[in-house]
Amino acid sequence: MRNVVIIGSGCAGLTAAIYAARANLKPLLIRGVEAGGQLTLTTLVENFPGFPKGVQGPELIDLMQKQATEFGTEFLEGNVEKVDLSKRPFVLDVGHERLETKTLIIASGASAKLLGLESERKLLGHGVSTCATCDGYFFRGKEVVVVGGGDTAAEDALFLTRYATTVNIVHRRDQLRASKIMQDRLRRNDKIKFIWNSAVEDILDADKREVSGIKLRNLKTQEEALKPVDGVFIGIGHEPNTSLFRGQLEVDDLGYLVTREGSKTNIPGVFAAGDVKDRVYRQAITAAGSGCMAAIEAERFLEAES
Repeated sequence: MRNVVIIGSGCAGLTAAIYAARANLKPLLIRGVEAGGQLTLTTLVENFPGFPKGVQGPELIDLMQKQATEFGTEFLEGNVEKVDLSKRPFVLDVGHERLETKTLIIASGASAKLLGLESERKLLGHGVSTCATCDGYFFRGKEVVVVGGGDTAAEDALFLTRYATTVNIVHRRDQLRASKIMQDRLRRNDKIKFIWNSAVEDILDADKREVSGIKLRNLKTQEEALKPVDGVFIGIGHEPNTSLFRGQLEVDDLGYLVTREGSKTNIPGVFAAGDVKDRVYRQAITAAGSGCMAAIEAERFLEAES
């Protein structure tokens, strides 16, 4: 019987583990298939407090994991395949192992939707990004592309105009899906250009580990063209990793877990932290903060029952 099981090994899950371990709750953290979360896909992180010269994303995750281990967190490799939250103790199936726990902290994150290109995967963190607020600063004085037509792409494009000389929005249709107010802001900005009815077929140059341009295909004429750019931002949204919990925990219209009074879900003893519940900020520091909240609330929940 476990006091606390944590699903997810990004900033939220590891911070929850540090706090739960320091409270002597002996937490078990299940690392999951995308161990380390989205920070493992980034290079230099300059906006996490305490690192005046920045820190590599994978290094930050490694430091957090060492800190959690130092205080007694136990780690389990594997992916949660099934959960039963209908009664306590909660039951989790991880591979061939069945776990029981008094409380559960869900920090399974959200995965950025990608275009599905091989070059895109190879260049993630090397000119291809899924987070404009994280990486926009590195494209000062450069020309970039934002792929997408919804509010995510619009917000990313507007943010990037602070740094880039030109921000090209590539969209598959001839009009955006973003809200009217966002569209008006885009059209009023001289730095923003539109490439309509087009899809990104490839990103250059994966072999050199840097972005030098994109290959575009016009979806109406089927003509292909190369456009030199220095960076590509994928702005087609995120998918919260909540499929395991659908039908058991309350989710919003986009599938994010709904929490109240901090990190509490609709089931007592189940808490959520990080990008799995955050559709707005999606930053490493906000994920870490909510991981802290979830661990403290789990500790208080257990104390109230003792």
